[in-house]
Amino acid sequence: MITCHVRYVVDQDKLAEFEIYSRMWLALVPKFGGVHHGYFLPAEGASDEAFCLFSFDSLAAYEQYRIASASDPEVAKALAYAKETRCFLRHDRSFHRPLLP
Repeated sequence: MITCHVRYVVDQDKLAEFEIYSRMWLALVPKFGGVHHGYFLPAEGASDEAFCLFSFDSLAAYEQYRIASASDPEVAKALAYAKETRCFLRHDRSFHRPLLP
């Protein structure tokens, strides 16, 4: 299993828009065979960071998701929404091997 950790720098004035964007992806990752573990949004203080975690059975499965999602209309809609609203300023991905009970 491989888990993708995405760190976002969000616009604090557009957290509502970022939440809409996030909810789109909660349904999209499972559509392509992954498990979404949720988004973690700023809650206290002046944080401009948000995170999400999602997993695939393997790096190869993740790569297949990237290929398949590139031509998906719902993915295109989510990406266009993010571009239109500018609800996050940047994002970084890192990959981890989870150690689970």
